Amino acid sequence: MFTFEKTGIEGVIVVTPHMFADERGLLKKTYEKNIFAENGIVFTAIEELETTSKKGVLRGVHLQTKHSQGKLMRVVRGAIYDVAVDLRPGSPTFGEYFGITLSEENKKMVYIPEGFGHGCLALEENTTFYYLCSQDYQPGYDTGIRWDDETLHISWPLDKIEKVIVSEKDRNLGSFLDMKEKLLKG
Repeated sequence: MFTFEKTGIEGVIVVTPHMFADERGLLKKTYEKNIFAENGIVFTAIEELETTSKKGVLRGVHLQTKHSQGKLMRVVRGAIYDVAVDLRPGSPTFGEYFGITLSEENKKMVYIPEGFGHGCLALEENTTFYYLCSQDYQPGYDTGIRWDDETLHISWPLDKIEKVIVSEKDRNLGSFLDMKEKLLKG
């Protein structure tokens, strides 16, 4: 049976998948449209992505300014610290974030609705994670916020990492204050 845990940010939900284990191994159901809808997640997957990262790789904080993507994140090998930043103008938690460790061991997933920035930090070597997206990738609308933005104060678990590895694209992302101004203008 699935479990759904609400977080302090409306729409961000931690999901424990339906699992059945016996002497043969483990069966894990990670998504069922009707059960998700009954628990407040109205989500239709358009694309699925698989990412494998070295320990210390930090991706994000990414968003699409149009065709925003809702995401259902899960880890199949290793662990990530996953972050959702509320970028919905008018939201009472605008500019706040939710962070959670998703791992092969805890088998938890997180649903991040449309209108959020997303980032993650690989906590183990060769971490592999999947995410279902509600919209396809639109490179013309792809942007983001620096992972170490001083206004957001994201508490990345850097004590578990020897070296943070960030792409050139992500190093050149702007600040939350710049993004806030753009989002509020519409």
